[in-house]
Amino acid sequence: MERYPLTLIVNGRMVTVAVKPTATLLEVLRDELGLTGTKRGCEQGDCGACTVLLEGRAVQSCLVLALQAANKKIVTVEGLGTAERLHPLQKAFLDHWAFQCGFCTPGMLLSAKALLDENQSPSRQEIEEALSGNLCRCTGYAPVIEAIEAAAKLMENEASDDRPSG
Repeated sequence: MERYPLTLIVNGRMVTVAVKPTATLLEVLRDELGLTGTKRGCEQGDCGACTVLLEGRAVQSCLVLALQAANKKIVTVEGLGTAERLHPLQKAFLDHWAFQCGFCTPGMLLSAKALLDENQSPSRQEIEEALSGNLCRCTGYAPVIEAIEAAAKLMENEASDDRPSG
């Protein structure tokens, strides 16, 4: 099958790969770019394990044809923070034990990030709605929701610390 050049902006870095027209964004991220934090789950858009941010919106990368993402900004869990400087969501997930096996965690983190980017002080119901496309078989969701609430507060405090005092 013929391949087509595809340019993406992944975690702030422009990359170009040759892809089949039927390749999904999930396949390109994992198989072509080696970003295995994006998990291959159901491949039907039901589990949320493959969630990434596409132009700031949480999407299931198994449902997006790679060519649809041409020249667009994509954030995977690898682009969220670093080992030296965790994103507040990553820190909160660790602090609240909001993971067990960890398979769903990347998708949960990115769904939560999309929510907090849009709504800095979400209600518990808004958090639950934002996570409704992410399935977890281990944690029971309570620690995940608590972690997102804690991250929202942490991010709010960091933002207020960054504001100039006048």
